[in-house]
Amino acid sequence: MSQVHSLNPVRRLSEAEEHILNAIGQIRYGSVEVVIHDSRIVQIEKSEKVRFETKRDA
Repeated sequence: MSQVHSLNPVRRLSEAEEHILNAIGQIRYGSVEVVIHDSRIVQIEKSEKVRFETKRDA
């Protein structure tokens, strides 16, 4: 007797959304900055940090 309704219909990601998710998935340490002009994504910047562990001799 209950009906199943989808609250969020499936929609395709925009090219910008795909790039943002890819940038996030490719870095371990860093940041992804999204630049917006007039309510539109115009640029995505990815900054990645590479960290090295240093071992000290005792």
